[in-house]
Amino acid sequence: MKRFKDYFELYSRRRITVFVTCMMLAVLVLSVRLFFIMIVKGDYYDERATNIQERERSIKAERGVIYDRNGVVLAGNKAVCSISVIHNQITNKEEVISHLSRILEMDEAVVRKKVEKVSSRESIKNNVDKAIADEIRSLDLDGVMVDEDYKRYYPYSTLASKVIGFTGADNQGIVGLEVFYDKTLQGTPGSIKTVTDSRGIEIENTAETREEPIPGNNLITSIDINIQQYTQQLAMQTKELRGASRVCIIVMNPKNGEIYALADVPEYDLNNPFELNVSATATDATSTDAAFDMNQLNNMWRCFPISDTYEPGSTFKIVTATAAFEEGVVTVNDGFNCPGYRIVGDRRIRCHKTVGHGSQTFREGIMNSCNPVFMDIGARVGVERFYKNLERLGLFEKTGIDLPGEAGSIFHNKKDVKEVEMATISFGQTFQITPLQLMRAAAAVVNGGTLVTPHFGVYVTDSNNNIAKKISYNTRDGVVSEETSETMKDLLCDVVALGTGKNAYVEGYDVGGKTATSEKLPRSSNKYISSFLGFAPADDPEVMALVLIDEPVGTYYGGTIAAPVIGDLYENILPYIGLDKKVSTDTDAVETITLEDTVF
Repeated sequence: MKRFKDYFELYSRRRITVFVTCMMLAVLVLSVRLFFIMIVKGDYYDERATNIQERERSIKAERGVIYDRNGVVLAGNKAVCSISVIHNQITNKEEVISHLSRILEMDEAVVRKKVEKVSSRESIKNNVDKAIADEIRSLDLDGVMVDEDYKRYYPYSTLASKVIGFTGADNQGIVGLEVFYDKTLQGTPGSIKTVTDSRGIEIENTAETREEPIPGNNLITSIDINIQQYTQQLAMQTKELRGASRVCIIVMNPKNGEIYALADVPEYDLNNPFELNVSATATDATSTDAAFDMNQLNNMWRCFPISDTYEPGSTFKIVTATAAFEEGVVTVNDGFNCPGYRIVGDRRIRCHKTVGHGSQTFREGIMNSCNPVFMDIGARVGVERFYKNLERLGLFEKTGIDLPGEAGSIFHNKKDVKEVEMATISFGQTFQITPLQLMRAAAAVVNGGTLVTPHFGVYVTDSNNNIAKKISYNTRDGVVSEETSETMKDLLCDVVALGTGKNAYVEGYDVGGKTATSEKLPRSSNKYISSFLGFAPADDPEVMALVLIDEPVGTYYGGTIAAPVIGDLYENILPYIGLDKKVSTDTDAVETITLEDTVF
């Protein structure tokens, strides 16, 4: 009996020891866990608790404004509102559905579906006019939220649409400058926080926490609204007069690459960017109507001078002549003979003047835009040296313009260029470049040899219009010698004064330039691009312009229909930018505005 009692006491002590040990371990584990929850993860659980007790509504930040160089708003903001509902807070569902469907002019079934959906917050409609939103707010409907918002607004509608671009419903850029500078223009959203109970219903008489949004920065561009308006009007007139499918005009400062205007008509309405500006035809339809519409929209938004390539034709003779002078294989007085064609290899390549130009100097050859002359000097330069000069003039690279979707050039591989290819390249055929690549190369030829970057963005300013950043761009000096540049300016001035570009002549100004008539592929289509590239004043160019008339009806020669367009343009904008006539026939004082005197 005693042995049993001793054994029982020993067993009891062991059980007590085990129990106490387990309790101590449990307390230790709980203490560690409590320390982890309260100290280590305290901030995390505090945030989660706060989130359960608070409802947050975002406040959109005002998007930065896009200005022209004079401070004129090209893309601004219009105050609108967004309407949403919080399911748990709605006390009279039918009243909410009735009022919202009536005031917002929405189908009642659509509104009902949104109102009855069990969610923390359901959007009913965005970009609601402020007057309509104020009417909804005045009804004080339980569960209906009216929040401030902004909608992008373009005061000039179709002006420079291919350049400016537009934003989506979320105010993010989709195309053009809007998407290229999206990070600059976007602000930082704010928020409104309200206290809720466990069911998600806002508690009355509690203060809301409001964090104000930060507006985006503004973009100051090189666009001059007056030059852009006239350029676009002129392009549209030319399109209608010539029955062309498209007309593009670019106006640029060849010294620094600032683009004053870019018109690519037909343009589209930036305030209604999903509304086609052309009619769909059954023969053009692809697989589905939706796919067809999207294809048409993409074509409508596309900026041809940047996103598409073409054969430049005789305007490229500027590059060929520059290469020849740089390599020392020609002088302005060298003699040539043009019988109306050249036999190159097994090909007979004709001149645009089929009866020939006869004997002529190189100066006369460029004035006449004679193909055989340029085939001869292209052969003198040779493939190796010719391609070296193409590279120096940036024709194997993109220009670096501050717009998305820039295309690159398409040239023969150098090892594949034989005498026939060299001959056709010399007068601007059998390769493709963008219009902007041509302008960039030509600008380097006439500005003394500096390869600039064409661009629109000049400054970034804050919401108070204080300059926050000056946008810089790459340049390369010495791509053309000063001597060659002076010679080319002199020759191209003669082209306008006495040669094929005479229709670009402007009284009182020395204008230089080059005409072109490019035959589109396939050659059998008999479709052309007529173009003219001009600059003024010829001795020290301040402005350069390029016009392309795509598929004109009837007369299609560049000297006949494209050169007069630049002549008209310069007659109107040269006085505006502050260039005085050499001889004035007007005794009245003329007030001019120079681009350097503008606000930004």
